Amino acid sequence: MNWVVPLSDLTLGDEEICAMAEVIRSGWLTQGPRVEEFERKFVALIGSRQAIAVANGTAALHLAYAAAGLKKNDEFILPALTFVATMNAGLYLGGQPVLADCASTDDLTLSVEDVARKITPRTRLIVSMPYGGFCPDMRALKDLADQEGIPIVEDACHAPLASLGGRCIGSFGKAAAFSFFGNKNLTTGEGGMVVTDDDDVAARVRLLRSHGMSTLTWDRHRGHAAEYDVTELGFNYRLDEIRAALGIAQLAKLPEATRRRARAAAQLREALASLEIPGLEIPFSKPRGNPVHHLFVILLPVGADRAQFRRRMTEMGIQTSVHYPPLHRFSFSSEIFGGSSDLRIPVFESLAGRLVTLPMGPHLTSESVGRIAESVGKAVRS
Repeated sequence: MNWVVPLSDLTLGDEEICAMAEVIRSGWLTQGPRVEEFERKFVALIGSRQAIAVANGTAALHLAYAAAGLKKNDEFILPALTFVATMNAGLYLGGQPVLADCASTDDLTLSVEDVARKITPRTRLIVSMPYGGFCPDMRALKDLADQEGIPIVEDACHAPLASLGGRCIGSFGKAAAFSFFGNKNLTTGEGGMVVTDDDDVAARVRLLRSHGMSTLTWDRHRGHAAEYDVTELGFNYRLDEIRAALGIAQLAKLPEATRRRARAAAQLREALASLEIPGLEIPFSKPRGNPVHHLFVILLPVGADRAQFRRRMTEMGIQTSVHYPPLHRFSFSSEIFGGSSDLRIPVFESLAGRLVTLPMGPHLTSESVGRIAESVGKAVRS
């Protein structure tokens, strides 16, 4: 469909085309020097000591959870409001997910108080997630985790460059995972990154991403090794040179794209507020730190028909989505959670059916922001 205003848009240009063409001309396409360069530049941006590039964000989560020590039958606490990959990465390791509620209908990040209530002797990992690019209360969460002796892994896929108290999201936990999927603030099409200050975590992630092999093809190509051993059951989670080159070019654009997102988000918030629609809520009115506005979400008035609202927006050429459907209501999850009566996530349950994602990104102009707001007003009132 030809959207008047798409949900997101790519910010690709000649820089990315030239970077990828150079890789093709080089004759080396698998993990090599550009992956190493991408890792160096990304970790310098985030402020952690080590970065390991991988095939996608889900692979990054899987490896980060494994390196943090999650094992079969361990419980891991994660936000109820997140993408299914945040849960699946723990299920790959045999972990048992425990859902933590949202802090409030204004702060949709996880509630530290609910995390504290749900810690048990079997809890081995806490997963934070900067929903939509907005910072959770990482200081309080880290204090709790340190007190209980439980590691944090940050699912930071929404939040490259988001910061809190002078520290980037991704630098608070034992490790953090980033995604470079096509709709992310920084994209390589598919791709991900694990960042950490822990040398042992970094070494294990590097080992696991390439079949548990002691040396890589690139090492042998350069003559740094002639043989390899396989020391652990690993995975084929490597990033290739073409995507790394794309990531390097995207990194250079990320600060300006982030500023443009913030400007568009402020304009859209103001435009929607001026409509004075009874019952319409715009979360994150008082965000922590410096968010990066990966998503712009609203809560429809209580009782509004979300499906009808989205149909009307589509008719006006405005693409919308829902980030995210409840994890515990998927067909796949029925055996994991059984019934939902004992999940104790009342805030999320109260807002789940009202949540709608509007277009957001550096592609938005003042004209398109006005078009979105006008369409929201018409769709709600209809």
